[in-house]
Amino acid sequence: MDTFRLAHATGDDWQTITQDCIQQLDDCSDANLAFVYITDALASELGDILRYLKEHTGIPHWIGSIGQAICCTNHEYYEQPAIVLMAAQFPEDSFTIFHHAEDTQHLKTEDNDAFTGVRFALIHGDPRNGQLTELIEKLPEQLGNGYLAGGLTSSASHMYQIADSITEGQISGVVFNDDVPVLTGLSQGCSPIGPTHNLTDCDAHMAITIDNKPALDVFKQDIGEVLARDIDRAAGYIFAGFPVKGSDTGDYLVRTIVGLNEDQGMLAIGENMKPGTQILFCRRDGQSAVEDMQRMLENIKQRLGNQKVKGALYISCLGRGQGLFGENSRELKMISEVLGDISLVGFYANGEIAGNQLYGYTGVLTLFV
Repeated sequence: MDTFRLAHATGDDWQTITQDCIQQLDDCSDANLAFVYITDALASELGDILRYLKEHTGIPHWIGSIGQAICCTNHEYYEQPAIVLMAAQFPEDSFTIFHHAEDTQHLKTEDNDAFTGVRFALIHGDPRNGQLTELIEKLPEQLGNGYLAGGLTSSASHMYQIADSITEGQISGVVFNDDVPVLTGLSQGCSPIGPTHNLTDCDAHMAITIDNKPALDVFKQDIGEVLARDIDRAAGYIFAGFPVKGSDTGDYLVRTIVGLNEDQGMLAIGENMKPGTQILFCRRDGQSAVEDMQRMLENIKQRLGNQKVKGALYISCLGRGQGLFGENSRELKMISEVLGDISLVGFYANGEIAGNQLYGYTGVLTLFV
């Protein structure tokens, strides 16, 4: 399969939707792995859906997640029963399915010190697990030399992932050998509005001083006089950013400002902070999101060169999509405008994974080439 096969459908019941997808795939007898994302309106029927897909396609391995919203080439599905899937053929013994982090321990062999390739892993996680950040940070090392992309399940009901069977509670996914080439890109969806500062004093989630000044004073200085007059409004689309160590592309983790203490000049931020950490403030709005998405796509197109894209995965934040890019699946159509109508599936996550970091408000694009 030089190009991965795409199918997607919506409807009134899971049988009709699933049958429609299978018909779109036509002959997929040569496929050995499929990526599938299913809206949480169908979460209670996931077991039936997965059994039916396996039986009627003959594809032995399945990877995916439930999502409040899912996406595919040029299309987003919100608040309706829907399935998107992409059938692929990979070289024999080139990938391994795992249900939890301990499943990957055997991939780290004695010759890892001499291993120069990169093992790419697509992973999904349960947002209820309080150890997810630690698990994600450690997994690349467990793989020997790994790079992660993925997202946390988003659902109003069941936090199910798919890793051949239904799983939940931890992280699951698929690890590819280094003979499966991929390119990845990350769109932050935000624009820095001031310089990078030093967090000089903090207590867990509370920023006390920045650059040895009251944290709230530095925040007001960066956002400007107009927004500083209406702090509640500013906190709605101004966020804290924490630069990622070792990043050569200026990536930073975006975290929500969850509270302000005017009397003591402190900021409450959705991150467990440590003194000495770098911090900046950034703006998230439609224009910033479009500009950064365009930057990411042009960059990955340049890196792609003359290579052909077989298929793609796109995992975006629930806070992006139509909320930032507008209606009519604009976020997905931007990808096609730069890279063409490639086969692509994905979902809108409760947190996005790239490298060994758990992000927020980002879009993570993976190309199989």
